[in-house]
Amino acid sequence: MQRRTFLTKTTQAGLGLGLLGSVAYLGCGTSATQEMDGTTASSAVPPAAESPLWFDISLAQWSLHKTLFAGKMDNLDFAATARNTFGLGGIEYVNQFFKDKAKNQDYLKQMEQRANDHGVKSLIIMVDGEGNLGDSDAKARTLAVENHYQWVDAAKFLGCHSIRVNAAGKGSREEVAKNATDGLARLSEYAGKAGLNVIVENHGGFSSDGKWLADVIAATGMSNCGTLPDFGNFCMERGLTGCKEEYDRYQGVAELMPYAKAVSAKTHDFAADGTETHTDYQRMLKIVKDAGYQSWIGVEYEGSELSEEEGIRKSIALLQSAGRMV
Repeated sequence: MQRRTFLTKTTQAGLGLGLLGSVAYLGCGTSATQEMDGTTASSAVPPAAESPLWFDISLAQWSLHKTLFAGKMDNLDFAATARNTFGLGGIEYVNQFFKDKAKNQDYLKQMEQRANDHGVKSLIIMVDGEGNLGDSDAKARTLAVENHYQWVDAAKFLGCHSIRVNAAGKGSREEVAKNATDGLARLSEYAGKAGLNVIVENHGGFSSDGKWLADVIAATGMSNCGTLPDFGNFCMERGLTGCKEEYDRYQGVAELMPYAKAVSAKTHDFAADGTETHTDYQRMLKIVKDAGYQSWIGVEYEGSELSEEEGIRKSIALLQSAGRMV
């Protein structure tokens, strides 16, 4: 289930964490005594039998969307959960969980303080519901661009490096590409003044076509406009029983990596040996590494068979094991 299409299934969310501060650190390449100056993400000494990871693991807030929507966890507790429950030092917010707080500096200060208190770095705000940046109507497209300004400002306040947006619109492949290029370029111009990136996720429709999205990013001509390759969001058209047309995920990630400023490790289901049943993580991480990427990779668990906590734990373990084999 994608973030922007989430509607009524929050009644499935009775699986809250309830374990803040009570579990052992998992050793994901980030130290519980991580430096607070933001210059390093990993200061833990790994066990002698294990080699260090070449990337750092962060937590995407959508991994906990059932718990959050059910009111079993507050947005302000996200940083503490990432650190105390999962041992992670980087977080990726979703604007849906503080939708009316983008301009509330008192609230943003609380978010900032919670992150600082737990030695957690705020990385991204994932923005949905602010209009289509590829809208065919020029006025609607301009409004969508301007609606995103508040999230650029909020991300800047929190110390994030990027906001994640969607390149959505209606029309032909060429029309949406042209309009999305315009909307993204204008938003990136605004974000550039704040020293932030605008990054686009493959998130359905044309954006799940890796070549289409890569071409759009290149056409903006903006160095701070990039991608957030997601390992699993390559369904271009959905049918009644699932995905009707899916883009090759490995090809798609390879096409998006030259513009990547973040990476999303999507997981759904796990086999008995801990591998993900939809994505060959060793193959996927090799694509990421071969592109020269060595920064944060965000866990985004979206499965339904496991609790959110267990799914996140398995996702972290998978990234650790697969990452050390690449």
